[in-house]
Amino acid sequence: MTTKEKTFKRPDGRKVDEIRTMSAKVGVVPNADGSAMFQFGDTIAIAAVYGPKEMHPQHSQNPATGTLRCTYNMMSFSVTERIRPGPSRRSQEISKITEWALAPALKIEQFPSTVVDVHISIIQADASTRCAGINAAAIALAHAGVPMKDLVSSVSIGKLDKQLVVDVNKDEEDWEEGEGATDMPFAFLSTQDKLTLMQLDGNITPKQYKEAMELARKAIKQVYEVQKKALKESINEEQ
Repeated sequence: MTTKEKTFKRPDGRKVDEIRTMSAKVGVVPNADGSAMFQFGDTIAIAAVYGPKEMHPQHSQNPATGTLRCTYNMMSFSVTERIRPGPSRRSQEISKITEWALAPALKIEQFPSTVVDVHISIIQADASTRCAGINAAAIALAHAGVPMKDLVSSVSIGKLDKQLVVDVNKDEEDWEEGEGATDMPFAFLSTQDKLTLMQLDGNITPKQYKEAMELARKAIKQVYEVQKKALKESINEEQ
């Protein structure tokens, strides 16, 4: 870590490469086929999985493979200023992005003409909600017994003025000093180092992009350990 990185002050006092306190738990929705909670600091996501089940309407069925269908939703009470409940353009976009991030991990082709529904609810929001949702969804899919090649782990990298940081919170997301804030959600197949998601909201140089990728790779390992621990604990509880 450079001298500049050591002296850089984040709003909550974290180091530039420090993730907020994480926690995860499996089996939080009893009537789902699989479910999980994942938390970054004050951001909490719950995912519930239903399926594989027969796709309806029938004309939407794909006889060659199954379908992953994700629904992301921020609860109206998840933020300080109450938001309008129901789908929005943002929630529809994140739902589709979540499908793209998770799909490479699934062996859904084993279930032709079926659908796996993943419902993600953000019950408390302090930025990095899509990353928390992806992390919760990945372990919920594993809990549901959906065949998977790997887990998917996700983390955000931000740029505050010119400084890259790991796991952006709301204060950092709203950063207005210097060049403003840049937010980059990443997702990887957890053990294969294969990128499944990278978005960019803001401006970044090619050099900074490479640095952000390396920060994300290191952070993902920590996220994966939390996911893996939650799954192991759920197996031990069931035995």
